Amino acid sequence: MSTSPQHPVPAPSGLSGAVAEDLALYREKFRRRLPESLDQLCGPTQGVVELPLHMAWSGMTSYDMSKPRQRMGLYRTVLHEGLRDDLPQFLNRDLLLQMWPVLRTLVGRTVRTVWEEAFPQLASGSREAA
Repeated sequence: MSTSPQHPVPAPSGLSGAVAEDLALYREKFRRRLPESLDQLCGPTQGVVELPLHMAWSGMTSYDMSKPRQRMGLYRTVLHEGLRDDLPQFLNRDLLLQMWPVLRTLVGRTVRTVWEEAFPQLASGSREAA
């Protein structure tokens, strides 16, 4: 079954109605934010990146792209808190693909699942790196 922002996947069976509905809504929140293609992700690859407060409301707002831990933190924050228009501005396709094998372990299960279902190259890249 193909997944996309227009074709949501139902919540897993075996969950109570309310829990399943909450999970489905949570997944849909992230699914609606996805770009149409990873090629739309043309964010910075160097320099210092300043995130707006709607994304960096609980921690760092400034990230040095030359520091791997800060770069990973930036991507984790944007994947969790970024809105649809933020993703192309702050994420870079090549960096995302390069970092995904580690980044996927740092993001929540729902974020990881939504991104890997929408972009199989992320999931296949993770298997190759393992």
